[in-house]
Amino acid sequence: MAFDGLVTFTILKELQNKLIGGKIDKIFQPNSNEVLLGTYCDGINYTLDIVISSNHYRICTTTSSKTNPMYAPNFCMVLRKHLLNTRISKINITSLERIVTIEFEGHSKSEDNGTKKLIIELMGKYSNVILLNSKDVIIDSLKHFHISDNSYRDIVPNSKYIFPLSNKLDFMQIKTAEEFYNKTTELNTNNCLLSDAISNTYTGISKTSILAITKYLNIDNSLSKDNMDKVYLYLKNTIENSSYVTLSNVLNNDFSIKYNCSEKENPLQANFFVDDYYSQKEIVETFTTYRNNLSKLILNYMKKLNQKLVQINNKLEECKNANLYRLYGELITNNLYRITNMHLENITLENYYENNELITIPLDKTISPSANAKNYFKKYNKLKNAKLIVENQKNDVENQINYLESIVYAFQVATTVSDIDDIYNEFTENVLDKHHISKQKVKKNKTKKNTKIVKKIGESIKTQVDGFTVLIGKNNKQNDYLTKQANPEDIWFHVKDNHGSHVILKTENKVPTQDTINRCASLAAFYSKAQNSSNVPVDYTYVKYVKKPSNAKPGMVIYTNYKNVIVKPKD
Repeated sequence: MAFDGLVTFTILKELQNKLIGGKIDKIFQPNSNEVLLGTYCDGINYTLDIVISSNHYRICTTTSSKTNPMYAPNFCMVLRKHLLNTRISKINITSLERIVTIEFEGHSKSEDNGTKKLIIELMGKYSNVILLNSKDVIIDSLKHFHISDNSYRDIVPNSKYIFPLSNKLDFMQIKTAEEFYNKTTELNTNNCLLSDAISNTYTGISKTSILAITKYLNIDNSLSKDNMDKVYLYLKNTIENSSYVTLSNVLNNDFSIKYNCSEKENPLQANFFVDDYYSQKEIVETFTTYRNNLSKLILNYMKKLNQKLVQINNKLEECKNANLYRLYGELITNNLYRITNMHLENITLENYYENNELITIPLDKTISPSANAKNYFKKYNKLKNAKLIVENQKNDVENQINYLESIVYAFQVATTVSDIDDIYNEFTENVLDKHHISKQKVKKNKTKKNTKIVKKIGESIKTQVDGFTVLIGKNNKQNDYLTKQANPEDIWFHVKDNHGSHVILKTENKVPTQDTINRCASLAAFYSKAQNSSNVPVDYTYVKYVKKPSNAKPGMVIYTNYKNVIVKPKD
């Protein structure tokens, strides 16, 4: 449901009951689209959250913690100067417009201690927070708009504030159901849907609100007199009896406003609901965007490595001809006495390595046969030396690709922004920094061998299997940490020949049954790339037999004395 005038009106009625008279003791601006006002009222601290992002604009109290920048933005400093230590005297909404006016009185740090107004315009991409003085002159705003930039009004410091224009009717001025029906049908045809007609006619009433109301009233979406009368009465009761209005979840991850005359809601119910709804939505969207951006970065890096691997394989294919070039050189050298023509394009000789079978050797006719032989020997030596280098390069590139595939797998297990942060930090430390580190930085690091750097490791998955504690890593760093911190007699699980989580069964001096081991193996199979397979081989052994080679990438280990079990992946 859209954050329309009905929702705004309901929320402000709750704020009027709780925040009037409250003292502003904190002001923060976590980002360019959000302002937080800390308010102390009747012995209780409230945080008023004002968000003007185009997708999630809103005003409500919040209990969610926000990360604030190290240095306050300019607009935040302006608000602190003019509003800190003042008190909220009024909170108003004009009709059902999504425009909120908060008035402040009292002494602040500014020289002008008259009444200040904070205008919150919740209008999609044109949403804004505007600070006015007692004469309605703009002190500053979160966003600046100029008439020269195709705006119909100036929103800049020292200009007079002009209320936004609207060509829709004010529902609050409608006195009867008859008038409501007549005004609506005058401006809309009979073929128009009820939800479209009302949202097009009256300000602050969205189409989705009317669709939710028709559902509650169990009526269709036709523009009939009977339907209009029922909707009018419902809207009238919703506005006049806001204490009996609730916001609740509906299908398709949406919410709607509902009037219930038999049940009075708790104070700030609508505020808390909106806060929870949008906070969760922002967490999911932030997580998805962050994950997709990082995934794209890693996949692009993998693409470059795969292209490099193709070039290496082509070079190795060329190196296969090294022995052939050596053979050409030998045969030409051993038969120089037989070659009388000095400008041949090719020559056919007996290959004494293959029972004197005839072999045709290409020649460069611009040079002598002996010079051709020297060229073939040079090619042989060059390719022979190149093969050793290129094989090492191939091994290194394949190891990098294999490691990046393990990072890509970690995305499947990640569930929070913190998990993605851990993956990004690992990728930065072990891939990006490795290729951009300077010799000077290496020397500095060598002089600090005894300095211990403690880096935060995110929370791993913890569960119980048959009374045993089981730990599951969600990324390579967690895998290393869990294996390193485990007791030697704990049991370590990992899917065979595939990327997956390290699973640790904490034995605590007890002997688990084979059934318990199988269940832990099923967890290891589930938290792996083989999750969708029906039968997955899983290796397990005691932690004391799991070793990490020196200079190995995070998550990479070798293990011995292991057993194997075939299981079905199960969470």
